[in-house]
Amino acid sequence: MRLNNLHIKNFRNYDELLVDFHKNVVIFLGENAQGKTNLLESIYTLALTRSHRTNNEQELIQWEKDQSFIKGNIQKKYTSVPIELFLTKKGRKTKVNHMEQKKLSSYVGQLNVILFAPEDLSLVKGSPQVRRKFLDMEIAQIDSVYLYESTQYQKILKQRNQYLKQLAEHKQTDKLYLDILSEQLTDHGSKVLLARQQFVKRLEFWANQLHQKITQSKEELTIEYRSSIPGDHWNDEQAVKKAYTQEIEKTKDKERLRQITLVGPHRDDLSFLINKKDVQTFGSQGQQRTAALSVKLAEIDLIKEETGEYPVLLLDDVMSELDDSRQLHLLETIEGKVQTFLTTTTLKQVKDKMSVEPEIFYINQGQLEGEDV
Repeated sequence: MRLNNLHIKNFRNYDELLVDFHKNVVIFLGENAQGKTNLLESIYTLALTRSHRTNNEQELIQWEKDQSFIKGNIQKKYTSVPIELFLTKKGRKTKVNHMEQKKLSSYVGQLNVILFAPEDLSLVKGSPQVRRKFLDMEIAQIDSVYLYESTQYQKILKQRNQYLKQLAEHKQTDKLYLDILSEQLTDHGSKVLLARQQFVKRLEFWANQLHQKITQSKEELTIEYRSSIPGDHWNDEQAVKKAYTQEIEKTKDKERLRQITLVGPHRDDLSFLINKKDVQTFGSQGQQRTAALSVKLAEIDLIKEETGEYPVLLLDDVMSELDDSRQLHLLETIEGKVQTFLTTTTLKQVKDKMSVEPEIFYINQGQLEGEDV
């Protein structure tokens, strides 16, 4: 999979930009705060319809403009497909092959991307929310059913939390409606739980291979999905739902007291273990970074296994955060098979370590000033 070109208008600090990409490695070079990250953000947003930097889509539209768009032509194994994302103050609109897509699940997955930024090094040591978002964004790209189920889950979760608050404030008294919401929540939530667990098992397989290569077989990486639903029911959706329903029943009094849903995918987490020790608690900073790097690179092979196509890789100033050994493993993993876009303020850490000649664009104040190939 390749992104052949990119056309953006009124996006962040870009009035308009149309650029073609010819090589497998594309470098956006420039000083800080010139718009390099905004370009990567536009590619990520084109793929997933949402930014990795903000939950407010209005921030993506240029100041005093009514709308923004991002367009790209995706080259796949057997075909090329134009995709388009329009952002307005009223919402977003997506097109595939010039046809508007009513369902988000019909659009997401057309362009698969993996983003690796300095903040992703906190995947291991950051908050559980970071890891849940990681799971949701990555699984959604390869599983349209998961995208639907997780979206429905979040909608019902919001409704259920609001109703728990209304019950506590005596604005509502119908506990039967709470049971209906609980039934809907466990129905969608069980599918989310099962899909996450299966994804984590496959991710662990690929990540451990990479981790052992980076550490010269001195360390074994395991990844555990830590669910708020007790028990081992991960091969049977009905068994998951039964355990989930029982846990909801156990916690219902506490939930009414606290006015919030206490069990389900929104409370779950991941644990990363090196040689059976929790990296977040007992690992060094180097081990935490190596584990995060292994997990992010594992996604490349996992997506290839699932879709038959390698994803597009976005590296946002991440080279400066890695030592020479990890930089080398990163470049060895991606070269020759993955179209890669990376941002940097200097070529010293990048160009000399590559076996392929990159395509280089210089970015200055939202302008692509020239190309040095």
